[in-house]
Amino acid sequence: MSPRLLIPFFAFAAMTATAADFEVSSPDLPGHRFAPNLIANGFGCSGGNQSPQIVWRNPPAGTQSFMVTMYDQDAPTGSGYWHWVIANLPPDTTQLPRGAGSQPDALPAGTLQISNDTGQPGYLGPCPPVGESHRYLITVIALKTARLDVPPGVTPATAGFVAHFATLGKASYTATWSR
Repeated sequence: MSPRLLIPFFAFAAMTATAADFEVSSPDLPGHRFAPNLIANGFGCSGGNQSPQIVWRNPPAGTQSFMVTMYDQDAPTGSGYWHWVIANLPPDTTQLPRGAGSQPDALPAGTLQISNDTGQPGYLGPCPPVGESHRYLITVIALKTARLDVPPGVTPATAGFVAHFATLGKASYTATWSR
């Protein structure tokens, strides 16, 4: 191979080796499984209904805000189930503490808790039907706008639609729960 052809190859390799990936994790979900304190307290479940701590790093350059969602892709609804949607997190935010989904004071000023699929704002823990195991997709979305411009009472699906057009990048983490 010609040395001239190797120069662009090594330059590209160096760029990709130093570019860190946008990542999300949760120390509260070891083995990608929910603990009882994070499970819903309702719908036949009797958990603590605390939202897990969520941590992210290496967001895309130009991020102006974040949106965090938790979605049950296996819910027997034909369209999944939104358990938690939170938007307008400032760009310097790198985590949500455990319990933030039910403690608005634990969130940065200006944060918007969008109603989950029960119609209530805040976190609703997992509670799949008896005999089923469900996957819950936790996603942190980096947005190029400082504020998600949505009306009061917006649905999770509509908030996701609006966010789609302002998305710079996404990082996801899947956890499971069975009953």
